[in-house]
Amino acid sequence: MTTRRPAERLAGGELRAASATVLCQSCGAPNPAEQDLCARCHQKLLVLSGPPSEEVEDLTRDRDADFSLDEHLLERVSILEEAVKRTAETVQRLVEALHKQEKNLLVSQTGFGTLRELLERRRLIGREEWADLWQAKMDYQLKALEKRERFVGVKDRIAALYHGDRRKPFLKHLEDAEYALFAFDVERARHCLGLAFKLDRDNYELALYLGETAFNEGEAEEALGYFARVLETRPDHFEALVFSGVICHERGESERAEKLLSQAVELYPDAFLPHFSLGAVYAAKGDLERAVEHLEDACQIDPVPQALYMLGNCFYEMGRSADAVDCLQEAVRLDPAFEEAHYLLGLAYLGRHWNRKALASFREAQRLNPRRLRYQDLVQYLSGRSVERLPEVGPQVAGLLARAQEHATRGEADRSVAAFQKAIDVEPSNPNVWMAYVMACLSLGRRQELEVAARRVLELDSSEMQRATAAAALIAALRGEGKFAEGNRIGRELLEGSKTSFTRTIAFYEMACNLAEMEEDLEQALDYARSALEVAPDELKQFPLAVLGWVHYKRREYEQAIECLERSAELGPSATTFTHLGMSLLAAGDEDAARAAFGRARSLEPRVGALEERMMECMKDSARLLERVKRRQKR
Repeated sequence: MTTRRPAERLAGGELRAASATVLCQSCGAPNPAEQDLCARCHQKLLVLSGPPSEEVEDLTRDRDADFSLDEHLLERVSILEEAVKRTAETVQRLVEALHKQEKNLLVSQTGFGTLRELLERRRLIGREEWADLWQAKMDYQLKALEKRERFVGVKDRIAALYHGDRRKPFLKHLEDAEYALFAFDVERARHCLGLAFKLDRDNYELALYLGETAFNEGEAEEALGYFARVLETRPDHFEALVFSGVICHERGESERAEKLLSQAVELYPDAFLPHFSLGAVYAAKGDLERAVEHLEDACQIDPVPQALYMLGNCFYEMGRSADAVDCLQEAVRLDPAFEEAHYLLGLAYLGRHWNRKALASFREAQRLNPRRLRYQDLVQYLSGRSVERLPEVGPQVAGLLARAQEHATRGEADRSVAAFQKAIDVEPSNPNVWMAYVMACLSLGRRQELEVAARRVLELDSSEMQRATAAAALIAALRGEGKFAEGNRIGRELLEGSKTSFTRTIAFYEMACNLAEMEEDLEQALDYARSALEVAPDELKQFPLAVLGWVHYKRREYEQAIECLERSAELGPSATTFTHLGMSLLAAGDEDAARAAFGRARSLEPRVGALEERMMECMKDSARLLERVKRRQKR
């Protein structure tokens, strides 16, 4: 509170400012205006600015006679009591509204559950299909919500950067995009923002938002165009430099990627992403020394599991097993579900001759993600055979399939799926088109689309070879989701309708794989594996031998497991078989042979792909990117 003395009027009519006095709000003692703390009680002085009023002048003049600190404090306390009371009432209303909303959500959930049960009873839908579709829709809307929040945060800056003569339609496009995002219609929002960008190609904030959105959707080429536009306007833009470098690396343009990321490191030496991305680029090129340098800097800034994993991988490749163990142990401590780190940690332990720890890490990796030791070898083998007897497709469909395969090769999953669906619309009853779609979905990890396509092949008038391949792919996808019982049901149906030893081999093999992973009925799994081996034609012997060896390993019959897996590896070497063989040898105590088997597995399946995947995980986490930018700006 402030009390100012009235100004004195001089003879010439001018006013001479009197020195202001500040009354302490705690003890009422007068203090000079320039003082920050009360001379008596040392409390911070609060100053209310403004011209002195008549009331203030009267208070200053008569404070010794009329001022009562007790009355003043009582008035203040009364005001605070009223404010607290109103706040408590408001909080109570909010709690009541929250409880009401919770009740409404419970009623809605009960209604949806009832509807699902009725549809299931009438066999109109399946429980798993309902759950998968629900999850897919929820993921889509959550991503749309994230994009909406990001757009709302940059909308005003985008509008402020526009300097053209068509401001009204430009703002109209921004409003339409915002309405579309509120309706969770991402495609329409991107279309509206694209129209806005045509009106202002120098708007780097808009280009950046469109580039980030395209990048997160897997459309790297389109994203690179937007980021290039940002760099034309702002050559030192942090996000544009990093994203452009990563995309160039993905396209194989190593020199350009290195140049962009090096520029980002030079401009922003305290930022995480430039060091992390440049380290990943050097690691992919095999320049491990420089990769370690930048990855260590990245881990010092922020020791995220992905960076620690990549640093540990570089140390392992350099033969520095002790350093690799330290990094990978920290990675799995931060992220216990990091399956790749557990696997590599097992290899690092093996390099240190810590065999028990190595075996425990391999088992943990296999437990976290059975697909890591994947059983898709048979599916990939069959895919090359299944198309031989299929009818040819028309020229229009052939063009669409070629385009879809190109998108799949570049990792553009959404565009690949869209091209396949167009081909299916042209020839909806051609098993060849559906089989190509099945294999593409398997390689892209699109399990939901794979299940639909594989079931469609089973419904069509397909050959036994086609049905066997589709069933194998479907069971592999279900196994990856932990749906072992559903996979075995399909295997039994395939076995019942089989006419050839080829189909029976596949059915027995897939069911043995599932039971081995379930570890509930290993005796039945052993019977299935032996049956598969008995009926298998010579060209398929390696697969029943591999699963038979794995079942023996699960049963802790290591000598039999080693024998079967070695025979399988001789017939058809694969990373999966050698990994299982290495685990069996390690469990049997043969460390040198186990190390050699893991080395063969690593040579057949290099971890470069895993490094790229971890790199893209960090880059696609837009929340992490924004956090880095904010941290850099605060510094």
